[in-house]
Amino acid sequence: MRTPLVAGNWKMNGSRASVKELINGVVDGAKAINGVDIAVCPPFIFIADVVAVTEGTNVAVGSQDASTELKGAFTGETSVEMIRDFGCKYAIVGHSERRTLYGETDEIVAKKFGVVKNAGLIPIFCIGETLEEREQDITEEVCARQIDAVFAAHGENAFEGSVIAYEPVWAIGTGKTASPEQAQAVHAFIRAHLAKRNADIAEKVQILYGGSMNPGNAKELMGQGDIDGGLIGGASLKADDFLAVCAAGQ
Repeated sequence: MRTPLVAGNWKMNGSRASVKELINGVVDGAKAINGVDIAVCPPFIFIADVVAVTEGTNVAVGSQDASTELKGAFTGETSVEMIRDFGCKYAIVGHSERRTLYGETDEIVAKKFGVVKNAGLIPIFCIGETLEEREQDITEEVCARQIDAVFAAHGENAFEGSVIAYEPVWAIGTGKTASPEQAQAVHAFIRAHLAKRNADIAEKVQILYGGSMNPGNAKELMGQGDIDGGLIGGASLKADDFLAVCAAGQ
C-alpha cells in the first residue's frame, strides 16, 4: 500500500515574515495528520529558515530545483550537496515552468534526476502535456517520452525510491483541473509504462497529481486508484488550505 504524499511547491513567493507564519502554521496543523507524507518546497533562500522550524516534525523539506553540476564556476546555481547539507529530503526536477520558461530539455531533466538521486535525495520528477499536446491527443506519448529519457540515462531501475508528479501544464495556476477520471487515466498509463521496465518499482512509486489540486477537489482526486497525493502550488501558500489537502489523503 502506497503512502500518500502531499508536497507544497511555494514557487517564487514569500518574505521571511510570511514564510515564518506559513511554516509554523503548517507544522502545527500537521501534528494532527497521520498516514500522509508531507513536504514543503520553499525558494532556496528560505530553506534554512524552514528547516529550522520543521526539524523533528512530520513535515519534510525539498528544493524546487537542483543544478546538474556538483560545484564550481556556475554562478547562480545551487548544488545537490548544498541542498542536502541544509536538511532537504526532496528536490523537484523538471517542473513544467523549468521546461517551458527556462528551456530545460528531457535530457537536462534526466541529468538532474540522476544527480539528485546520487546525492541521496528523493527526486520529485515532473511530467505532463501542454494544452496543445492534449488537444492533439498525444498526452501519453509526451509522458512516455519524458519518462524514457530517465530510463535511457539511468537504466531500468531508475525510478526506485523516486516520486513522479503528473502535471498537465494547462491546469497549472489556471484554476482548470483535469477531472478525476482524466487524471486517473494518465496516472494509470504512467504506472503501466513504468511496469514495462520493472513491475515491482511501478507498484511502489508515488505518482502525484500536480494541476490545481485544492481543498475542494483533493479528496476525489486522491480517491482514484493511481493518484498517490499531490504537488500543490497555489493552495500550498495558505496553511489552512494546504493542511486540508493533506488531510484529504488520510
